[in-house]
Amino acid sequence: MASNCSPKNEQCMNQLVWGIMEMISVCWLRRDLRLDDNAALYYALKAGFPVLPLFIFDTDIIQHLPRNDARVEFIHQALGKMNQVLIQLGSALEVRIGQPKTVWEKLLSDYNVQSVYTNHDYEPYAEKRDEEIVKLLTSKGIPFKTYKDQVIFEKEEVLKDDGSPFVVYTPYSKRWKAKLNDFYLKSYPTEKYFHNFLKRETRPIPSLKEIGFEPSSIDFPPIEPSESLLRDYHKTRDLPGIDGTSKMGVHLRFGTISIRKLAVRAKELNEKYLNELIWREFYQAILWHFPHVVQSAFRKEYDSIKWRNDEKEFQRWCEGRTGVPIVDAGIRELNTTGYMHNRVRMIAASYLVKDLLIDWRWGEAYFAEKLLDFDLASNNGSWQWVAGSGVDAAPYFRVFNPYLQAKKFDPELKYIRKWVPELESLDYPAPIIEHEHARERTLKAYKTALDYNKAS
Repeated sequence: MASNCSPKNEQCMNQLVWGIMEMISVCWLRRDLRLDDNAALYYALKAGFPVLPLFIFDTDIIQHLPRNDARVEFIHQALGKMNQVLIQLGSALEVRIGQPKTVWEKLLSDYNVQSVYTNHDYEPYAEKRDEEIVKLLTSKGIPFKTYKDQVIFEKEEVLKDDGSPFVVYTPYSKRWKAKLNDFYLKSYPTEKYFHNFLKRETRPIPSLKEIGFEPSSIDFPPIEPSESLLRDYHKTRDLPGIDGTSKMGVHLRFGTISIRKLAVRAKELNEKYLNELIWREFYQAILWHFPHVVQSAFRKEYDSIKWRNDEKEFQRWCEGRTGVPIVDAGIRELNTTGYMHNRVRMIAASYLVKDLLIDWRWGEAYFAEKLLDFDLASNNGSWQWVAGSGVDAAPYFRVFNPYLQAKKFDPELKYIRKWVPELESLDYPAPIIEHEHARERTLKAYKTALDYNKAS
């Protein structure tokens, strides 16, 4: 039968085009850069339509990053590994560069998309982005299906008996563990449905240069910690001079390892390591329930502190030239490798906030720029813990003594000498300030602010 469509009838022509285009589902990958044990990918592959896996280099984010940002290189490597597997399956990863809404508008004109699958992302920017994409897809009659994947428990899944969120870690962790069972740790067997990826021609992902970046000099940690490391984690985790931490933060941040897989190993091998995974989920829950922490103190009265914010002293801290060896070692490790030992993170953060009396948000922003494993919820929660302004925070009058910390956790100076080789030479600077004097100055500033709030 002859068609009544004419080239001028755009709607009718579109219907003809869609009639001959293959109907597909899209699995939009974000913080879940793996093909195994991936919730959204599992449900997409099971649903029936051929699945196109998609990743977007979001220009709203990457335009603000330095050209050698190692996190972009890490993502690029992870995408390359995924694409190699997909090519062997007769498929390929769709990688696009641009503002998400613009990318999706083009994607919807290129493919006959019937449904979109993705995993939850809880950060404020991500929520706004997803709202915009949902609005676009809804206008086209396309469902947007999202799933929990980057945490074991999310949002309202771990609450007090009265339905309010926990703001102290210990009771949160007890409720978290009481709720945990094999159901929550069960992996998603995506491999059973790999034959449902969209069959398409082999194509490489864009190069780093095409994305607008260049290689960094940073080495990335292996994707899984050894069994011996996890078994000894409680003994080694606080000692920066040895290789005693898992360095899984970056893999959890970008989802190159499943949290379920890691939690199963932690549950079997070391409860202390499991507790650290729970801290991560605790801070994710805090960000979800109290989004104001992104800009201000969880405890509002701490926003009244009069910070000194000396820019020259901050610059010395950023360069690892404070004259305090353990602090300088940590900052230099960060600047060189994109990583800083967790115990040293606390010491360096405390020194900035409690010794130099510089706003914790300055340090938080610096870590956000430099850390390979930067995660908004954990970074914010940890800095506010140190500052005394957050949930379950250290009391404001608890001030780390960096010299005693170094003596306790790096007694042989292995870590310090590695990163501060000029330690015992005339080239090493004198301390910016004497610690006890700095401590008294900080306690006075905190007490003044908190007393003022009580009185007003």
